[in-house]
Amino acid sequence: MHKFFSRFNGPCLDRVKYSYNAFTGLAKFHRPSGALFKKSAVKHPPPDLPEMPSCSFNPEEYKDMSKERMMEIRRQNCNPMTMKVTYYKKPVYIHQGHMQWLWDVDGRRYLDLFAGVATVSVGHCHPKVTSAAEKQLRKLWHTTNIYVYSPLHEYTEKLAATLPDPLKVIYLTNSGSEANDLAMLMARLHTGNFDVITLRGSYHGGSPHTMGLTSNAAYKYPVASGLGCHNTMCPDVFAGPWGGSNCRDSPIQTIRDCSCPQGSCTANDKYIGQLNEVFATSVPSRIAAFFAEPIMGVGGAVQYPKNFLKDTYKLVRERGGVCIADEVQTGFGRTGSHFWGFQGHDVIPDMVTMAKGIANGFPMGAVVTTPEVAASFAKGVHFNTFGGNPVACAIASSVLDTMEEDGTQQISHNVGTYLLTELAKMRDKYEIIGDVRGKGLQIGVEMVKDKASRKPLPPAAMSEIFEDTKDMGVLIGKGGVYGQTFRIKPPMCITRDDADFFLAVFNQALHNYMEDHH
Repeated sequence: MHKFFSRFNGPCLDRVKYSYNAFTGLAKFHRPSGALFKKSAVKHPPPDLPEMPSCSFNPEEYKDMSKERMMEIRRQNCNPMTMKVTYYKKPVYIHQGHMQWLWDVDGRRYLDLFAGVATVSVGHCHPKVTSAAEKQLRKLWHTTNIYVYSPLHEYTEKLAATLPDPLKVIYLTNSGSEANDLAMLMARLHTGNFDVITLRGSYHGGSPHTMGLTSNAAYKYPVASGLGCHNTMCPDVFAGPWGGSNCRDSPIQTIRDCSCPQGSCTANDKYIGQLNEVFATSVPSRIAAFFAEPIMGVGGAVQYPKNFLKDTYKLVRERGGVCIADEVQTGFGRTGSHFWGFQGHDVIPDMVTMAKGIANGFPMGAVVTTPEVAASFAKGVHFNTFGGNPVACAIASSVLDTMEEDGTQQISHNVGTYLLTELAKMRDKYEIIGDVRGKGLQIGVEMVKDKASRKPLPPAAMSEIFEDTKDMGVLIGKGGVYGQTFRIKPPMCITRDDADFFLAVFNQALHNYMEDHH
């Protein structure tokens, strides 16, 4: 594999020329000059590098702990899980962030297209949000719901205004797992039923209860958890048994053929049939809830047939259940077409859970529901020490203001649609790209051994492309049940130039892999 080292030796001085040909998917590279460029000792000489878009921000010089000492502590004092989840064979040691950019401890700059796992919504250390945090920190750090304080009420009023009726009652938490855990409890209390259904391949958190909602073996432990949780077949129109060329609400459809008559979707009917099998065999006649993300996150940006959620909600409600939209990753305009992902499915859930982008990386989550469901929850006492604290509320309030002022939803739509369109051209060029999907800046690129089999590209191959992309200055994520999908979920402040830079880098990483292995 081609490796590129020592290429980002100045904060914003990494200036190399490139152009990206959308028709051929080829990047044209122009060799840089000067001391900033050092050749890597590999079997193939590195190609000339694409130009990283300019940045006027200058990070502070790194003067803290050495990389070796950090890794020593990480191995000795951090739980082994910290090492297990560490990305890359050669990890990225992050020092500072600004908007869509991250700098490591050596001063190398990276384009962040994963946003701390779809969490940094408006940009790292966005000046407006940072100012709001500083202002609140000088006034009041912490108090709880046993007192009445302005930031909580200012924020909940703003958040409620973004949601349709009757979704107007809010309970604030500290994370998405907490929010989903609480939504599960509320659903059971309100309905008087116990059983909950999710989709196979889904991820809804890692707490003891949400571990049951999550349907991915990698996140399971051999302990009793998630009693009453069931799953139905994921309506994946690319990798699943049924799918066609007009199934999903995306600028890009699958490569599969479709013979459905106008106005019908055989794939949707088949997946709903699977859900009916679950109703007939696995749960009582009355259930508590159905959970689903509008577009899967950790599951690999999987999209469902257009009417799947609408049909599912109807069947769930007929059985006494409530419908819960997990918007932890899709919310706050990330899908581009709507502020909330569920709106793209023409449904109104009974509960919406959210976290991640809600506060641009500050720990926060929320459950939004109807007055009726909320009233059922008030039968007992539930207390969250940190949920809705003044600092979190001030930050989240500023995030909503910033989203409106910066036009982040429109950016998601415009730049995301461009990325999807160009990535689809790469799919047509490379046999190992099986599917390109998503909406806005919630994008998945599913990698396969070959298009005919649609079998996942092996982990070692994924890692090679992943590492190469990082070494050329772009951070992306991975997901899917088999880790076969690259996830592109950047801060919603990226530009078309940033998109072109990524496309050139990703194309080069794919080219490198194909050259070395085929």
